[in-house]
Amino acid sequence: MSGNDPTVLIVGAGPAGTRAAGTLVDRGLAPIVVDEGARSGGQIYRRPPEGFRRPAAALYGFEAGKAKAVHGAFDRLRERIDYRPDTLIWNIEGGAAQTLGPDGIGRIAFDAVILATGAMDRIIPFPGWMLPGVFTMGGSQVALKAQGCAIGDRVVFMGTGPLLYLVAYQYAHAGARVAAVLDTSHLSQAIPVFPGLLSGGRTFAKGVWYMTWLRAAGIPVRAGITPVAAEGDSALEAVRYRDRRGREHRVACTGLGIGYSVKSEVQLAELAGCEMAFDPLAQQWLPQADEDGRALAGSVYLAGDGAGVAGADAAELRGRLAALALLADSGIAIDRAHQARLRAKLRRVMRFRNALERALPAPFHLARTLPDETVICRCEAITAGDIREGRALSPAEMNRAKAFTRVGMGRCQGRVCGLAAAQILADARGCAVEEVGRLRGQAPVKPLSIRAGAEAADEDRSMAASI
Repeated sequence: MSGNDPTVLIVGAGPAGTRAAGTLVDRGLAPIVVDEGARSGGQIYRRPPEGFRRPAAALYGFEAGKAKAVHGAFDRLRERIDYRPDTLIWNIEGGAAQTLGPDGIGRIAFDAVILATGAMDRIIPFPGWMLPGVFTMGGSQVALKAQGCAIGDRVVFMGTGPLLYLVAYQYAHAGARVAAVLDTSHLSQAIPVFPGLLSGGRTFAKGVWYMTWLRAAGIPVRAGITPVAAEGDSALEAVRYRDRRGREHRVACTGLGIGYSVKSEVQLAELAGCEMAFDPLAQQWLPQADEDGRALAGSVYLAGDGAGVAGADAAELRGRLAALALLADSGIAIDRAHQARLRAKLRRVMRFRNALERALPAPFHLARTLPDETVICRCEAITAGDIREGRALSPAEMNRAKAFTRVGMGRCQGRVCGLAAAQILADARGCAVEEVGRLRGQAPVKPLSIRAGAEAADEDRSMAASI
């Protein structure tokens, strides 16, 4: 690495961050890789703690080979990068990232940054979703992968998207008692996009296999359902739902995993200055970038699900492409033929992912019809009725609604409740959801302790005094 090489920061050590780092190292750079996790792998290939004895095949199923390949690739990079695990980047501005890690508050100046921030569970609240025993789909996976336990002794999974069947399979295969799999989508929604689904090849076949295996194992799999409520006094006891004919059913359970696929983590991209645009398929505002992940040429690049949810295979491709774009923008020669091949592979993967999103759509319309007493923003205990009543103050968009009702003003800053709250506000206003905008990203993107916040303020004052 020469003195003229750019200082490159990579945020995230999942599939996208790992492949981006590998591409840069192959060209002689030594990027700084910052990750919130204690070990690399991201959420999809989350590593268990040291000493955990379950084999990769039991943890990752069909994806064990890919998980081991990504883990191995990162391990081989460890001595050639500046790796900082257990570290949160809570703000990006002015060519620098502000961090909170084992040594406290810090600051990383960079010439270019690759944001591989990944995704989080996409949630649509419903009555009872805050009961102890109700987990997100991702949280259910964390319990199994990183802690070796189930979320209950009788578990129901409810929602839609590929994770629904994957997590249910992982639980059942691990020996957990899965009482039911409840899907809000229906096979009829897949028919118009079936050619696109077939383009997924082995990935599509694995999804079909998961569903077939669950049914063959005697686990009830219900499609086209509508969530009604989770029940229980002090903890979850059952979940109620309606079938396609409107008949209500009740399933006893002590654990409930919910989720409607995942949504991109975009706060850092917005703080870094990326242009945001509404994606009608994802029903989310996403940072804009070109095919190679170039958001702000020469400084900000996007990779993985943080640029739009597309799965682990696409994340690896996007990580490599973002790194190649960065190298080219820095005047470092790249293999253009290799870049073209990566682009072609990514287009094929994206065709399948777009078909999958249409076949298993999140039922956002359910948020518009929730009972007034349903809690939407759990941080501030704001209900659907509070948001609807806030229309009397004529909020034209989400940030005004936030000011009037405090929705999205808590610890998660709308990361959990923001999409559903926007649907409710749009329904109250009688407009399309994109017309009410989004909750703007603000630092810190995740909570800091009072002590850490004070340290950050002191550091800002010191820097201002030195200018």
